[in-house]
Amino acid sequence: MALKYATNTSLSAITALPSAVPTDNLILISTQTASNSANISFTGINGTYDAYEFKFINVRPATDNVQLLFNFSTDSGANYNVTKTTTFFYSIHNEADTVTTLAYDTSVDLAQSTSFQILVGIIGNDADQNVVGTIQLFNPSSTTYVKHFIATVNNSTYDDQSVETFIAGYGNTTSAINAVRFQMSSGNIADGIFKLYGVKKS
Repeated sequence: MALKYATNTSLSAITALPSAVPTDNLILISTQTASNSANISFTGINGTYDAYEFKFINVRPATDNVQLLFNFSTDSGANYNVTKTTTFFYSIHNEADTVTTLAYDTSVDLAQSTSFQILVGIIGNDADQNVVGTIQLFNPSSTTYVKHFIATVNNSTYDDQSVETFIAGYGNTTSAINAVRFQMSSGNIADGIFKLYGVKKS
């Protein structure tokens, strides 16, 4: 069946949603700027929002050839050790146009592990290298369900490749998650911006 497009319909009529259909809004909660920081931690996550979204922008490690990691806490940041089961796959393209890869990586996914989840494989610390990305965390204050998350990350590696990683999974706990920490696998976070947003249906 061929698609039929409406004619004689105003743009406002096409783009307007019925009042019963909810839309999501990002509400900035806090911003942290790394400056040779051991980690960046967000506490105080609660049931105010249906979901939370983290954005990290131009994050660069102090040490070359390291990984950006994150983990959850259920005790307001006293410990970051929530049990997780996750998936991890990536695509790669280098500046020389000689490497093009799409693959699943079993070495960095987690199976009922309390370890920090790797967000990206290798980050360079040259002045022009950095990592950016987004993590969505859904209903972290639930005391009924596990805590799902989805992450998409892009970075420029130490050997001049663009690597896009896709990570998803869940914190296997019915306790409320109330804090999240980011850190490097070795060394400090030289610089970068981390933002926490609440996602609430209007």
